[in-house]
Order: sequence, then C-alpha cells, then structure tokens
Amino acid sequence: MAATDLPTTTTVFSLLILFLSLQTAAATADHPSPYLSPITLFQNYQKMLNSFKIFIYPQNTPFNFTNPTLNLFYGSLLSSPFRTSDPEEAPLFFVPFPPNQSPRSLARLIADLRATYPYWQRTLGADHFYLSCEGVRPSSSRNVVELKKNAVQISCLPSRSGAFIPHKDITLPPLSHAPPQLLPPKEKINRTLKYVGYYRRSSSTAGWDIISSLISDSEFLIESESSDQWTHVRRVESSKFCLFTYDGTLSGVGEALKYGCVPVVITDRPIQDMPFMDLLRWQDLALFVGSSNGAEGLKHVLHDTSEERYERMRGLGMTAAQHFIWNASPQPLDAFHMLMYQLWIRRHAIRYARLGEGGSRQFSED
Repeated sequence: MAATDLPTTTTVFSLLILFLSLQTAAATADHPSPYLSPITLFQNYQKMLNSFKIFIYPQNTPFNFTNPTLNLFYGSLLSSPFRTSDPEEAPLFFVPFPPNQSPRSLARLIADLRATYPYWQRTLGADHFYLSCEGVRPSSSRNVVELKKNAVQISCLPSRSGAFIPHKDITLPPLSHAPPQLLPPKEKINRTLKYVGYYRRSSSTAGWDIISSLISDSEFLIESESSDQWTHVRRVESSKFCLFTYDGTLSGVGEALKYGCVPVVITDRPIQDMPFMDLLRWQDLALFVGSSNGAEGLKHVLHDTSEERYERMRGLGMTAAQHFIWNASPQPLDAFHMLMYQLWIRRHAIRYARLGEGGSRQFSED
C-alpha cells in the first residue's frame, strides 16, 4: 500500500467509534452496557475528537505535580492535539498552578488572568478548569471563591471531604501499577477462584476494624503487609470480590475491574466522586456496603449476591476497565481521552452577565 493510501488517524478513530457504537446499540436487559448512555457517548466522543480545543494559560515558572496521576494527565494535556494557541477557538481554559498553592497566591493568579484576558470575567471562571488533589482551601477572596465554586476541579480519588462539587468536578482514575506483561485478554478463561474476598494492605487504617475481623476467615485473603505487584495481580485474578475502604485507598479499583474482581467499597456515606461518575453505571460495576453491620454484614452482602448478578457485574467491569488505563502516549478511549470527554460535555458552561437592574445577576446557558 502506498503511503498516500494509509488511513489517517481520524479515519481509524471513526471506524473504531462506529464499531463500538454498533456494539453498544445492541445492549439489552440480557446484554447490558456499563454506560449510562452508550450510543450518545460514542457519537459525542467522535465529535469531541474532531472539534474540542483547550487554551492553556502561560506559566510564569514550569512545574510538575507530585501526584503521578496528575502529572501524567498534565503532561499528556500539554502535548495533546486538544491544545490550541488561539483562545478564540477554545470552549475551555486550563489554569495551571503548582500543588499546595496558598489562597493568597491563587487570588493573585486569578486577578492577573482577569486583568490580562477577557475570558475569566465573561463566565466568572465557569469555562475554566484546574488540577488539584488537595482542593482549593477556603478564602474570602472573590477570585478564589469563583475558582472553587465555578471552575471545574480535576482531583484525585478519593477527594478530600468538602473539596468536591458533584455537578461540575471530576476525579482522575487511579494510576495502575500492574506489570504490563500481566495484562490479560478480556476473554481470559480457566479462572480459578480461591477467595470470596481479597484486601490489599495499604498504609491507611480506615475501615480496618471490619477488614481485620476477616483475617482468620479462610474465605478471605487479608494481607498483613502489602504484596509486590506480581503477587497482587495473581491474588486479584483468583478472588471473586476485591475489598476497598472509601476513606482508605481506591488505587486498585481499575486493576480489580480489569482482572474480573468485582470491587466492594466499604463506605457509610453516598459516594459522588467515583471516576467517570457521569458516564458509567457504577451500581452495576461495584457493590457499596456500609460498615454498621460489621464483618458479618459484609459477608452477608457478598454471599447474597447471586451468581447471575455477579457474572454480569464482572463482565461489565471488564468492559469498563479500558477507560482506567493510562498510557504514556494517550490511546483512544483510555483514561486521558475519557477525562477529556468529561471536560467536553462540561463545555456548555453557565455564562454569567453583569449585575442587572436592582442588583440581580443575569445569566444564560451557552
């Protein structure tokens, strides 16, 4: 084939999206989809690839994030085709600032953007986004309040209490540390289950009262110390459920989905910051269990989950797992691209006008 006959990247993406759309269009009660709206998602994903642009405000001093997932997203964004040097063609604007920035420094940063560019003022920051695991600390500054209340925050999982606003904010899928050589095909067969539940030990003590009660139970594998990655993956593969405590660490949830271990999240409050919360049917991918009934209550929930429901959750989870994969060079439908899609669907920001007569604020939806 001559070089001029090679398909373009856009053509490859189009064929991929068409294939996935045909697959998801056939989703029924017997063959459900892990997506809230599969056909709409993949059709809009193609539109996002073709048209989405982001303007990144210049930095005074280059920096890196200490969190590896934030750093990977940040680096991918800087070098991505979504970046534009023309702010007039961008529906969204990225405000870069280093971690642990003080409220006073943030106030100065937003004040400078407001004075230098027209874009912040026209929406009070509603078409802007930023990266922060810590969230924006409280401040009486108008600039910091607008950043926190209006701009989209992309944060780490789990988000800090009070730092996540569900209708606008996004969480990063955790970075998997599983060795690439162990990544199995989706249709992996001959899976031998040794445990009902598996818990990987972490430095967090959150939820340990319930978890520790299962140490002597032969149905469960509760690590006394954190395993190496190879051992961890083998244990995930041989377990029916993978246990997580919401206030502890959820860093392995993507690996659990990939290897067919249904996540079980122990939490006593509604969770609104799971990755891709507005795209995935999390109620069909994971179990969310309260701690009030202790270890026995947890075991009851797991044993009460029918085999039919379990296999359905496991299959849907393995399908959704592709979106939790981080690549050094972003690939279609991976974590980076799905985060970009979440930003794209937030591009229709509420645009605030100046105070109207009588002091009321006028606004319209773009």
